[in-house]
Amino acid sequence: MARYLVTGGAGFIGSHLCRRLVAEGHAVRVLDNLSTGKRANLEGVEVDWAVGDLRDEALLAAALRGVEYVYHHAAIASVAVSVAQPLLEQEVNVVGTLRLLEAARQAGVRRLVFAASAAAYGNNPESPKREGMRPEPASPYGLSKVAGEYYCRIYSEIFGLETVCLRYFNVFGPRQDPASPYSGVISLFVKRLLLGQPPIIQGDGEQSRDFVYVEDVVQANLRASQVDQARGEVYNIGCGCSTTIKELAGLLNQLLGTGLEPEFAPARPGDVRRSLADISRACAGLGYAPAFTLTEGLARTLEWMRAANLSN
Repeated sequence: MARYLVTGGAGFIGSHLCRRLVAEGHAVRVLDNLSTGKRANLEGVEVDWAVGDLRDEALLAAALRGVEYVYHHAAIASVAVSVAQPLLEQEVNVVGTLRLLEAARQAGVRRLVFAASAAAYGNNPESPKREGMRPEPASPYGLSKVAGEYYCRIYSEIFGLETVCLRYFNVFGPRQDPASPYSGVISLFVKRLLLGQPPIIQGDGEQSRDFVYVEDVVQANLRASQVDQARGEVYNIGCGCSTTIKELAGLLNQLLGTGLEPEFAPARPGDVRRSLADISRACAGLGYAPAFTLTEGLARTLEWMRAANLSN
């Protein structure tokens, strides 16, 4: 049994990770300020709680006591919010990550896995995206995640704290709340379709995304914390296939038996145009292998949203 700290553990991805760790018999502590995360996401799961801000040095020191591994998911995870409040975004995502790294170093943590982002690539037209490409973030959010990667590398190379960065592409699945301002396009589309309303596409719908099911992201995190050769590395975590937003709307209509044509709205500032992951490095270095197709993941997500009655 190992002891883990999951920052943002009450959130969408973090809660799936916590549930998996506890199911495997590990001791888990959750650091979350509950601004967007929910205790209900971990209902029935035995975890220690450290409720508060990632930038609170005393709280970090207490939360890291006795911890061997850290999964860092606490962040303002929204391009739109980062454009509206760039100073807050950098304070939480960059300064908060730096404070966590320093506290982890002082606490003797063995390894920290950082939830990085495909937003690092920005609108670089090269496709698929490969880890060796120069970062070109197109939003304050993307910039904050790149800065987090660089701090992780520095702490790994200079201070000896093992770090691994996972560049998530578009993660989806159960417990992704469509009412949240941080929610992904899939949960937003599903909610509207279940209400009998057309999905709203921001832009022309030809923008493409690499959608990856949340359980595959959990798999990547578990491997990143344990595989020795992953130390100091950066990996893309996606499914390795690309879907346009218009295609997504059509697939959801098909799965739901609806025929609601999408409505179109202006594109969001800072959104990327093309997103497709080259996952060969993660497959070779981590033994990562996506287990869910987009259709399989969508079916599970739809089942959960119906059961949770999130269309109301």
